[in-house]
Amino acid sequence: MKKFVLAITGATGPVVGLRVLRELARTAEVHMIISRQSFSIILDETGVDLSAETALLIEQKIRKFAGSENIFYYDEGNFEAPVASGSFRTEGMCVVPCSMKTLSGIANGYSNSLVERAADVTIKEGRRLVLVPREMPFSAIHLENMLKLSRIGVKIAPPVVGFYHGPKTIDDIVDFLAGKVLDLMGIEHEIFKRWGK
Repeated sequence: MKKFVLAITGATGPVVGLRVLRELARTAEVHMIISRQSFSIILDETGVDLSAETALLIEQKIRKFAGSENIFYYDEGNFEAPVASGSFRTEGMCVVPCSMKTLSGIANGYSNSLVERAADVTIKEGRRLVLVPREMPFSAIHLENMLKLSRIGVKIAPPVVGFYHGPKTIDDIVDFLAGKVLDLMGIEHEIFKRWGK
């Protein structure tokens, strides 16, 4: 079974990350990190409460939400987690959504959290890394950090909606955005209607 790392950081848009999680967990092992700031945002924006007192209880809640036992959760301060090492092989990592703080840490090699460390490992090992930055607008600093990462092969995928698939609901838009992330990760799916179909 393929292994992927999925992180959700403290920014608007975790609904897309949760949609990516559900789709990934259908066919792959998902190693998940959620930043502390994200739990309240997830609850506010989606109504899903994934917070708990221990990492094990959080993992159980995530597994129940996604309907899969293929999910492993790590606290953002756990630098002994498998995903902190390049010897732990994965197909790649996505950060959905990616806060500007996290993006800056990744762009500048400042591994102050497990999310940043796992992304640093993903880059140094030459694996796929997809970052979905939070909502616009972006400052010149944000854009420079994105450009810096893009130049070394990191995929920057702002949640910009396409309308050629004829979305009718917010779920259609979320599926489109999540599907684009899955495309960049090389995951087969059919969660949105493609052009010409």
